[in-house]
Amino acid sequence: MSRLYGPQHRELQDHFASRAMADRIEAIAVKPEIDDTARAFIESRDMFFLSTVDHNGRPTVSYKGGDPGFVRVLDAGTIAFPSYDGNGMHYSTGNITGHAEIGCLFIDFEKPFRLRLQGRAEVVKDGDLLGLFNEAELAVRVAVSEIWINCPRYVHRYEKKTASRYVPRAEVETPLCEWKRIDGLQDILRPHELAAVEKAGNITEEEWMGRVASGDENA
Repeated sequence: MSRLYGPQHRELQDHFASRAMADRIEAIAVKPEIDDTARAFIESRDMFFLSTVDHNGRPTVSYKGGDPGFVRVLDAGTIAFPSYDGNGMHYSTGNITGHAEIGCLFIDFEKPFRLRLQGRAEVVKDGDLLGLFNEAELAVRVAVSEIWINCPRYVHRYEKKTASRYVPRAEVETPLCEWKRIDGLQDILRPHELAAVEKAGNITEEEWMGRVASGDENA
């Protein structure tokens, strides 16, 4: 019995005469646990794409970034990652609390190399797990169900230029998020953010959008 394929997949596989190929790939590549190679790759990544499902059953994909090692492999069946300060939507973590099934895509664009992971996630608000991640508001623990290396054929090769200055780091003050300085947003900021904006000064929406459009690292 397949762990990945349902009737809709089989219909397309039969149409394109690829059922045997799909079954062979599943048998060889798809694993229920994280092996040493997958662990080393996951913990070397500084970003991944997270897929969750919202309250209306709609899928969504988010980019998650940090320093290498910000995704932790806790054991052969479990990973964890932080949820840092963002825009206050808590979209991915909110989705997880309502629908635990998630997907993760880890990519090395320089080699290229990619790995997919499926599992059931839970949001952690306090405790030892949250303490593993500097400045994390929440942590997410994932019980792995399937993991497999994915063909890199269509992955374009890119090289990393610089790391984000906003990633929380020990003994370094994390910069204020610049868009929170935009005029007219001060009434929705939290007290610590408002204090930081009062110290740094306001900017206009046009000024911030100009930075974003030009690729200014201070955006």
